[in-house]
Amino acid sequence: MRGRLVPYGVAAAVAAVVLAPLALPGYVLSYDMVFVPRQALNWDVIAPASALPRAVPQDAVVALATQLMPGWLLQRLVLVAILWFAALGAARLVPTTRTAVRVVAALGYAWTPYLAERLLLGQWGLLLAYAMLPWLVAAALGVRAGRPGALPGLLLAAAVSAITPTGGLIALLAVAVLVPGRYPGGARRAGTALAVTVLLNAPWLVAGLGSATGGRSDPAGVPAFAARAENWGGSLVALSGTGGIWNALTVPASRQAAFVPLATGVLLLLAGYGVSLLRRRWPAGGPARLLALAAGSWLVAALGVLPGGATLLGWLVDTAPGGGLVRDGQKLLVPYALALAVTVALGAERLADRLATRFDRTTGTVLLIGAAVLPVALLPDLAFGALGRLTPVHYPADWAVVARQVADRPGEVISLPFQEYQRYAWNGGRVVIDPAPRLLSSPVLIDDTLWVGDVAVGKEDPRAAEVRDLLAAGRPLAAMGARWVLVQRASGPAVPVTSLVGLRLAHAGPELTLYENPAWTAPAGRDGPGLVGYAHLLAGTVVLAIGFSGTAQVLRRVVASRHASPAEGEGG
Repeated sequence: MRGRLVPYGVAAAVAAVVLAPLALPGYVLSYDMVFVPRQALNWDVIAPASALPRAVPQDAVVALATQLMPGWLLQRLVLVAILWFAALGAARLVPTTRTAVRVVAALGYAWTPYLAERLLLGQWGLLLAYAMLPWLVAAALGVRAGRPGALPGLLLAAAVSAITPTGGLIALLAVAVLVPGRYPGGARRAGTALAVTVLLNAPWLVAGLGSATGGRSDPAGVPAFAARAENWGGSLVALSGTGGIWNALTVPASRQAAFVPLATGVLLLLAGYGVSLLRRRWPAGGPARLLALAAGSWLVAALGVLPGGATLLGWLVDTAPGGGLVRDGQKLLVPYALALAVTVALGAERLADRLATRFDRTTGTVLLIGAAVLPVALLPDLAFGALGRLTPVHYPADWAVVARQVADRPGEVISLPFQEYQRYAWNGGRVVIDPAPRLLSSPVLIDDTLWVGDVAVGKEDPRAAEVRDLLAAGRPLAAMGARWVLVQRASGPAVPVTSLVGLRLAHAGPELTLYENPAWTAPAGRDGPGLVGYAHLLAGTVVLAIGFSGTAQVLRRVVASRHASPAEGEGG
């Protein structure tokens, strides 16, 4: 019994060590991770009018959740859940009865370069899909084995994953690869799983197809988002170690160490050594399907740096709706990371057994301890909030004042400096996406151009393009028809004085200056998100149905066990 509780303790320890700075009050603001006290719920959150739906339905879910709890609490719950479920899910998935091997799998999946880099980039929605994949794979194996309750469990994991488009795509691919097969009821179960998973992804699918860009992306982003080298091993070795993210500023310093490629080679050898155990212990077809999914995810991640791959990706994102999802291929590496963790753990078990036979049991135990500690030793700077890079801060009081004024007199807001990401002194100079669209209750225009070095990627929102043109020409922003112009004390280009001509000062604070357009007239009201709204409603209904189905199955098992006859209740 004590051994069964160890993975739970390891999962709790990982969450506590990585998220230690979150014991302090405030909000962690890092790149795409922006939580606010109470996120506004409006049509632009549910269905962006012109930009691609990169945060659909994530923003709508957060907006709903912060009506029930403060944003600081929601952020902590989400981040703890990511680390907890990732570690515990991998520990439960690995086919072994040995507690030490489960610990190897738990740390091998919850303490990885992928998780560290995406956490620093603030992509918590994608990391929810990362945390859910072990549970989804386990449920898929259960569906194939006819285990009661496996299908609702699989769909629940898919529902959590679909909070972002990339997570939903990973879940959909996992279901498509792992569930179909020749087993009793296989066609019906696979069809149901695939159909429901598609419905769970309906919000971002419908929003993307209905956007002004038709779901297409800027092909200039292909080389900019390609996997990059983190040390002398090159980009392919970085990917093999689950690293290689495009943004060098989110790579922990330990990834540059000279021994990292050598350690990656050791992990790959252990993984190869563990494949035979996986094949023996999992149901027929399960290992091959997971390994194929893992190999495919690695290949897509590497496509941008392989010969001819960049050309193919450029064509894909420019012509195929939703093709931009594979532009940053490294983020699709999730199945590979899971397969690596599981096979490394099994490889360590097999090698430990051989050493114990050849030498003694202590030698085998030492090897398992070393395999468990290795991920932490290779990436020590994930601990304590990436050594302080994930420290909470407080929003200056100016933000609450401006939020109240905009809420009292609603109208579109233009946020300046006109750039998607800002650097604030009160946030320690760390890069963060402009919080105004989430904190203010009215639609906020920010620049959708993403700069990767000297390469500009994006420029998909036609309204943002109009603002850029006015600023470049030094013409008054009042011509845009927005009600408010918000000027922030952030690092960025100075706002031309001519751009503010015709505006009335509404608030001047130490961090924010708010101007109102006296000539503003209320535009025709937006009718709502149309099909996108129905897609959200449909997906929400499916989630509730999954929850009720799973609960009903649990209750049926409990009732059946309580009404079992004495003969049924006793072994024999």
